[in-house]
Amino acid sequence: MTRKLYYENNKQKDFNAEVLSCEFDEKKGLYAVVLDQTAFFPEGGGQYADPGVLGAVTVEDVHERGEEIFHYLKEPLAVGSTVEGHIDYVERFSRMQQHSGEHIVSGIVHGRFGYENVGFHLGEWITTLDFNGPLTSEEIRQIEADANAAVAANIPILVTYPTKEELASLQYRSKKELDGQIRIITIPGYDVCACCAPHVDRTGEIGVIKLIDAIRYKGGTRISMLAGSRALADYNAKETSVKEISHTLSAKPEEVSEAVSRLLAENLRLKEKLTHMQTHYLTGKLAEITPETTGYYLFEDELDKNAARRFVDSGMRILNGVCGIFLGNDAQGYQYTLGSTHINMRDFLKDFHASCPGKGGGKPEMVQGTVNSTKEKIQAFLNSR
Repeated sequence: MTRKLYYENNKQKDFNAEVLSCEFDEKKGLYAVVLDQTAFFPEGGGQYADPGVLGAVTVEDVHERGEEIFHYLKEPLAVGSTVEGHIDYVERFSRMQQHSGEHIVSGIVHGRFGYENVGFHLGEWITTLDFNGPLTSEEIRQIEADANAAVAANIPILVTYPTKEELASLQYRSKKELDGQIRIITIPGYDVCACCAPHVDRTGEIGVIKLIDAIRYKGGTRISMLAGSRALADYNAKETSVKEISHTLSAKPEEVSEAVSRLLAENLRLKEKLTHMQTHYLTGKLAEITPETTGYYLFEDELDKNAARRFVDSGMRILNGVCGIFLGNDAQGYQYTLGSTHINMRDFLKDFHASCPGKGGGKPEMVQGTVNSTKEKIQAFLNSR
């Protein structure tokens, strides 16, 4: 039986322990080490195991089986020896912030809407919460406000181990049927839930709870959440982005959304103007094509692809050979559209790529693709047809 120091003191960073066993796990390709006591929380309840080291060896993973906790290492430890353990407490504390924040949010959702938390994952960065019912954006904002009110109230988070008789009369959340001793986490006024993970001592230690996204998921709602240090890091990153956009657009930070909207509108106007100019240009080129023309090809650095296709579609119906456009340059290659009402373009394409490497396909009347040759080599092939 491994003594679980993380339940006795959730802030314990360092400990000494005796190595009870060390066996190589063929499936994992790692050494499975059992200690007489540990501060490492094992993976469970939607949360990864604590990172850290035993001696000078990195702990790759931690799992609980029965009454024993297995620490997985790349190197063995001598059975009977005493080893120093050190957990990454910065990460431990961050995970406690996320998990305690999740309990508050889930408790609020359950109490107000009656929805169950049917899925929870505390990731390396974002925590996701899956609820079996729909939530509007307005409801989510109110949930966030209420959750942060719980943080500000600095409520003690209670850990209890009720008897079977006490559990029978206790209303608590749980995602599955549980056997044995049940560990209950209570945040008075907000949540009562069975949970195996370490939590902060008071809600104020969470710092802040931010619900950064919500999507419809399996008939319900998936919320993405950040708390504490992760929420602050996210805010700092977004603040930096807003300031950079603000500087680029010469707009105040609080006005960047409006400035971006104006920029997009201007970009759309210019794009429409460019498309009009390109259409006018291609109309002029179409005028050069006659029924006697045996082949007509344009090479352009850049054109609207839809306009280019329309040009080929119109041109091939005038001449008696092949009409085509090549967009790009010698350094990066070309994208092409080729068409004809007189020649099977699939057969044409086989000969073309035999001379000029590339790939493409399409219908007998029109083909599209890419070619990695120079303009000179492509023109040489086209002139030879």
